[in-house]
Amino acid sequence: MSGTDSTARPLLELQGVTKVYGRGAAAMQALRGVDLRIDAGEFVAVMGPSGSGKSTCLNILGCLDTPSAGSYRFGGVEVGTLSRNQRAELRRHYLGFVFQGFNLLNRTTALENVELPLLYRGMHIAERHRLAREALAAVGLAGWETHTPGELSGGQQQRVAIARAIVTAPDVLFADEPTGNLDSARSREIMELITAFNRERGLTIVMVTHEADMAAFATRRVHFLDGHIESDTRAHDFMETA
Repeated sequence: MSGTDSTARPLLELQGVTKVYGRGAAAMQALRGVDLRIDAGEFVAVMGPSGSGKSTCLNILGCLDTPSAGSYRFGGVEVGTLSRNQRAELRRHYLGFVFQGFNLLNRTTALENVELPLLYRGMHIAERHRLAREALAAVGLAGWETHTPGELSGGQQQRVAIARAIVTAPDVLFADEPTGNLDSARSREIMELITAFNRERGLTIVMVTHEADMAAFATRRVHFLDGHIESDTRAHDFMETA
């Protein structure tokens, strides 16, 4: 699942992508002509210092932002030609998101939190319950369906967030500093869980992290600096230099 077949169509592809925020003297160029190809089944860690462009890149790949120039294709479809509603549909049906801050509804049970993406799809309640229970079981939280976030540890809350992200069976899981609010033991548990989804289900993972020990779980590391990709290495390369 390393995505090394250069003849296959990439799942995600940026070509000459730039992103500028602001205008005139206040303009800030976050991305400067980025080319990036990610194939189905890859686990990519996106790294770099603050302001390097890594989060901007993730937001564009996740259809949360649009390039100022250049091309972004998802599954061969030019995302720049899609309307705002079409991009929202793409996110809803093909993409999953996990964030550092969990982003759970505090007064809502774990089951109800996981059901939310299915509710937006208009799915029948019985099917929502079934899929949400399966997703919670997949992250090790069977039996915790009725607990609210306040009754869960940080690691458990992130597991609920991951269950919510995978309940729709997305093509890509985007994770933005998914272990940033967790201690080292819980961080490792979460990374092992994410890695299992990549290895066992072939789920494509794109994860922003500044922690080298978390990035070590990935099969590829893309390092940003000053809006450019400074390096792009695969597992066998950085294992040899470790």
